[in-house]
Amino acid sequence: MAMEIRGDLAVKAGDRFAVVVAEFNSAITARLADGAMDAFERHGAGAKDIAKVWVPGSLELATVAQQLALSGKFAAIVCLGCVIKGETAHFDHVAQQAAHAIAAIGPATGVPTIFGVLTVNTMEQAMDRAGLKMGNAGWNAACAAIEMASVMRKLTPLTK
Repeated sequence: MAMEIRGDLAVKAGDRFAVVVAEFNSAITARLADGAMDAFERHGAGAKDIAKVWVPGSLELATVAQQLALSGKFAAIVCLGCVIKGETAHFDHVAQQAAHAIAAIGPATGVPTIFGVLTVNTMEQAMDRAGLKMGNAGWNAACAAIEMASVMRKLTPLTK
């Protein structure tokens, strides 16, 4: 029978997490951050186990997340932002560049870095995904971070 590894949705003592949050569209991103903090705390992380860093916008998320990952102090990092489509191509550039930059951090550093940036067409869609109708994407991102930290810990004996 093949070995199977699955992550646990429980924070292990000593695990630290970082949440990097874009200030732009803060009416949304603050709700995402609250959801993430709630998820971490409900799954066993204490306030001292979580670092929250605010950056100007979604394009700045990856720079800070990479620095945090390289520090070696965090089991996983969550990036939260909100990009709402407008009348120009700016949305496409920001959403795509943020996604690519954040996605590159985990493979480059070995630290799971979770993409929690909403890319939506309207403010209503953003509000729905920030806790009003469709759950909270910040909560979901934090749960993914907890689970990935567990998976990475379980992989260590296989990769050393």
